[in-house]
Amino acid sequence: MPGLPSLFPTQKSDPELYPFRPGLVFSFFNALTWQIAIGTPMVLFAERLGASTLQVGLAYSFVFLLTPIQILSTALIPRYGFKRVMLGGWRSRSVFLAVPVVLAVLAVHGVSPWMTGLLIWSVFLFCLCRAIGTAAAYPWFYAILPPNVRGRYFAGDQYISGVGGVATLLASAALFALLPIYWALLAQYLIALAGSMLSYYALCRLPDAARPPPIGLSSVLRDTPHHIFAPSVFRTYLWLAVWYAVLSSPIPPFAAYYLKAVKQLSAGQIMLFEVLRYTGVIAAAWLIRRRVDAVGAKPFFLLALGLYALVGGYWWFYLRHGCGGIAGICAVYFLLGLGVATWNVANLGYLPKIVPRDQQTLLVSIHGAVTAFIGGLSPVIWGLYLKHGTGPGPAMNAGVFQWFFVSVVVSAVVLSSLVARLPEETKLPVEPLLIGNALLHPFRAASCIVNIIDLRILRLRDEEKDQNPGKRV
Repeated sequence: MPGLPSLFPTQKSDPELYPFRPGLVFSFFNALTWQIAIGTPMVLFAERLGASTLQVGLAYSFVFLLTPIQILSTALIPRYGFKRVMLGGWRSRSVFLAVPVVLAVLAVHGVSPWMTGLLIWSVFLFCLCRAIGTAAAYPWFYAILPPNVRGRYFAGDQYISGVGGVATLLASAALFALLPIYWALLAQYLIALAGSMLSYYALCRLPDAARPPPIGLSSVLRDTPHHIFAPSVFRTYLWLAVWYAVLSSPIPPFAAYYLKAVKQLSAGQIMLFEVLRYTGVIAAAWLIRRRVDAVGAKPFFLLALGLYALVGGYWWFYLRHGCGGIAGICAVYFLLGLGVATWNVANLGYLPKIVPRDQQTLLVSIHGAVTAFIGGLSPVIWGLYLKHGTGPGPAMNAGVFQWFFVSVVVSAVVLSSLVARLPEETKLPVEPLLIGNALLHPFRAASCIVNIIDLRILRLRDEEKDQNPGKRV
């Protein structure tokens, strides 16, 4: 790929970051995988095989619903180490990407009902292995990166992941336009499989870190209900964020499903809409992240909810009257990307302001796990109500879909009034959370911040190394 080496640091351009170049290579190839395996191409493949809205909602939600596995998997890290846990998860998930490759080949010669169930199970097992590996990802990278390069590394991670993600969406759109549907899907899943394998080999080149002390999962389970239900600003914000996750998470999969199954738009057109959504994400992340520190998070929460109200209102009008056409859908996809990234940037800036620093690891992880899990239930439940008729096959109840967007608008309005009452201290500077490329795949950002490895231990190790360079820590 021409110009690809310029994406990554070299010995000459950044000698401090160069030893961790494999991590950035991992980010690029990993973006090729998740954009296809758990993104819109997966939704379109399921719809083509005859999946119902319930099955699509399940497949899209597995990445959220398996967040508890991600938490439990952190108990493996003190025993096996960061590298082995993540490599095990990434190696295993590649196996299940081979399933849709085989299904695409078979579907060229005819579709059978069992194919849909097999695809859904492959997505589940892919997400299961991913959850195990993700438990080690962020704390491992944090542990091996020197403090003076962490900021540059994670900024590069976001940029390179964004390039890989946009390239994958454009390639998918082109493949759908140029090839018959199943050949296009075969090519895309081969790209995803290659990306998964190459990202795995990039991880192999990174050094391991010292294992953390054993994690007291029993204390985490004991303390979590108190933090979730005891009166506090954290509890108030947590349940507002859960409500936001419930209203926002079903929109991408069911919008794509509706446009394909009901409006009969081409898969290539829908992928171009996804490019516009991703463009909105990148634009919001670029424009807003530095302004949150200056004006606070609340204005951006309100902006995000306003954008969701516009998105919901337009979709309701479109479903009722069919006005706006392709241009309107393009605009609303871009606004959706702006809205989700605006909320996510504000969230990463607001959480550190409302949790004590000595409890940040646990409380931020509780926030991510609860919002991801409950938000992940929303597409499943709506998928059940959006089913049209009792028979198998792609179909959607457009009337219920209208009511879904009514609920989006009403929720955005009510949430705005509640979010406006949240307390926020804007004068004291607070370091925002920095979670790799979470800004660029914001619908899964909640699961990215789940990490109960106490990073303060890693910081103390860094400080001790600086004070005693020759001492083994």
